[in-house]
Amino acid sequence: MTPEAAKASYRRARAVGEDVTIRRYSGLGGAQTYVETTVRARVVGFAGEALAPGIAQGERRVIVLAEDIVAPITLPLVKGDRIVVRGAELTIDDPDDNTRRVAGTLIAYELTVKG
Repeated sequence: MTPEAAKASYRRARAVGEDVTIRRYSGLGGAQTYVETTVRARVVGFAGEALAPGIAQGERRVIVLAEDIVAPITLPLVKGDRIVVRGAELTIDDPDDNTRRVAGTLIAYELTVKG
C-alpha cells in the first residue's frame, strides 16, 4: 500500500468518526492561553482484554489523520496537548506517530488520551 492509498483509506474511515478539538496550551497560571483546531477522529475505548501494562481502564484511543491537523496547531502533537471529546477535555498521554506510518510517511496519529 502506498502512502496515498493509505491516506485515502483513512479519509473514508473517518466518515464514521466524530469532530474533536485539539488544544495546545501555553503560559502559566492566569496567563495561560490556548490555540485549537477541530478535526474528524475515531474515538474508541480499550477493551478489557486489550489493557496492557501502562494502559489504565477509562483511557481511550483517538485516531486522527495527520494532514487534518492544521494551524494554529503545529506538528508534532506532544504529550500534554489536550483533546476535547464530546465536551470533555482530555490529556494526550501518548501521541504515537510511528504505528500508522506507511513507507516512512506519517498517515495518522494514534493517541492515548486520559482524563
